[in-house]
Amino acid sequence: MSFPSAPLSVLAPAGERVTPEQTAELVASALPRAEFRGKRVLLIVPDHTRTAPVGMVFKALHQHLGDEAAALDVLVALGTHPPMTEDGISQRLEITSEERRSRYSNVHFFNHEWDNPLALEQIGTLSPEVIRELSSGHFELEVPVKVNRRIFDYDQLIIIGPVFPHEVAGFSGGNKYFFPGISGREVLDFFHWLGAIVTNMETIGRKWTAVRRVIDRAGALINRPKTCFAIVVEHSGASGIYVGTPETAWEAAADHSAQRHIVWHDRPYSTIVSCAAPIYDELWTGAKAMYKLEPVLAEGGELIIYAPHIREISLTHGRYIREVGYHCRDYFLGNWERFQKIPWGTLAHCTHVYGTGTYVNGQEKPRARVTLATGIPETVCREINLGFRDWKEIQLNDYANREAEGILLVPKSGETLHRLRPSISTDS
Repeated sequence: MSFPSAPLSVLAPAGERVTPEQTAELVASALPRAEFRGKRVLLIVPDHTRTAPVGMVFKALHQHLGDEAAALDVLVALGTHPPMTEDGISQRLEITSEERRSRYSNVHFFNHEWDNPLALEQIGTLSPEVIRELSSGHFELEVPVKVNRRIFDYDQLIIIGPVFPHEVAGFSGGNKYFFPGISGREVLDFFHWLGAIVTNMETIGRKWTAVRRVIDRAGALINRPKTCFAIVVEHSGASGIYVGTPETAWEAAADHSAQRHIVWHDRPYSTIVSCAAPIYDELWTGAKAMYKLEPVLAEGGELIIYAPHIREISLTHGRYIREVGYHCRDYFLGNWERFQKIPWGTLAHCTHVYGTGTYVNGQEKPRARVTLATGIPETVCREINLGFRDWKEIQLNDYANREAEGILLVPKSGETLHRLRPSISTDS
């Protein structure tokens, strides 16, 4: 497949959403059926922790290509998240159990296996010289690039996924569905730690970042035709869908996301109650309730992650997190001999949740405090170096409509980024 420099797109009028009919028209325009006759097609989709009308695009693609393609299968870009069940993938694709058994019975579902060496294939390396260039001099090391080997069983790869502000890459989407979506841990650990070194505050909601450069360079090593349906989401529907290469579709969607997914504030807040959306079932993902609000948290303030439904730190990474705890970047760098063998992606997560801070003469000082009001016990919260509040003692209405007092309640956090208007400081 080849695309013009500008991606194809469909945009909904203000207050409306892209319809299934418009999506079907976009699919037909972007993907001529004749080019897929006898081809094997793999769709790469996010798991349940990303809001998007993935099912609407999946159904349009299946309707358009299902009878032409030799195969039309689905690979869930888990990154390091836990695998999804068959029913969970069906829900992600917005199909019923009956539809799964009938209309979509020939579609194979696969979960990415980031920690299974047999499921991965090395497709190249990023040399120390390239890493120095891409990371703006922060690192100079060789990074192996591995990806799910299943993609080489297919003739065409199609990404379907949303674009949001992101704490590691600046904006999610595009080649990020390959790295870390279906990659090995070496490259994902590297660029997550690179993002942590730069910090969430200097990365999130910024389009061209060092991490995005690494992701795109790794994506260029995948020698299969690639198409991306980049979705800009509002209220679970799409306000825009862009189709092109992973690079061009992402770039247009990131510009659109910057208009839709960033809320600007005129002041920082001393207290923020951030209610993590129900789609986040672990602190590993629910921590977006911190990432997306750190830019408006005042110096010395407190951010409370309110999420009674979260009872796990992380099924995958919890052992390491409980070993090292949540700390600022400088704490880990100041004790690097102790921590350098811990997976760097885990260390990055720990810094992002803790936020910025200092580590001087063996003393760590956070810029602000993070408190958990979740189903995680107090003893565990203290063990991992975060504050604790009993969620049952928090009345959310007590925090509502108090912005003038420096108190902010965010009823559903995790996807919208909150930022201060230029020239406003978090210590003002």
